[in-house]
Amino acid sequence: MKPDEFIINEYSAFLDEKGFPCIAAKAALARNHVQSFVAIHMACPAHDEEILKFLYNFVDSYRTSEKSFHSAAVIFREPLNIDEGTFDSLFWQRLKALSSLDKERYKHDPRVDSDPRSSRYSFSLKEEAFFVLGLHPESKRRSRRFKYPTLIFNPHAEFEKLRNTNRYSKMKQVVRRRDVAYSGSINPTLADFGEVSEVYQYTGVQYNEDWTCPLLH
Repeated sequence: MKPDEFIINEYSAFLDEKGFPCIAAKAALARNHVQSFVAIHMACPAHDEEILKFLYNFVDSYRTSEKSFHSAAVIFREPLNIDEGTFDSLFWQRLKALSSLDKERYKHDPRVDSDPRSSRYSFSLKEEAFFVLGLHPESKRRSRRFKYPTLIFNPHAEFEKLRNTNRYSKMKQVVRRRDVAYSGSINPTLADFGEVSEVYQYTGVQYNEDWTCPLLH
């Protein structure tokens, strides 16, 4: 079995690949602002407390940093042979578990909405809003196709800071252009904060109109 450090290095190499479209992730990697945690199995709740502790520590370090671009990755060793439907189910399972534990200690970040149906919703831990992304080996999008199932937590406030400094629009255009070149098509789930709920972008799965977000309490 590969050691955790080796798996984390594989994730860094994935972000560092020349054509990888997300320039914010590349910037975080270059600044050593990507923190990673390796858990055993995505279906297992045994490591939820450890994952939450890791993410709380990430929040603390992010809040005290004066520089931009930070990201936290929770990488699962298993299951390696995972289809899109199974990943989608386990993705929401883990987020629900983390959210339930967090709600015992903290409120939802007041800067965003707590209702997943809202166009201003963001996932929240330790009262810090996150835009969450899922990676797995069978994703339809090449930019989300990593060999291990992974949850990426990006601080929502960083996107807002980019908007306030008029840098977000330009970066968004660059990322989308690079993603078309890398993945071969426009990402059909893309939307901006305030248009529709961002939960439709979390897993990379295209949901139909009848879908209800599993995070809805």
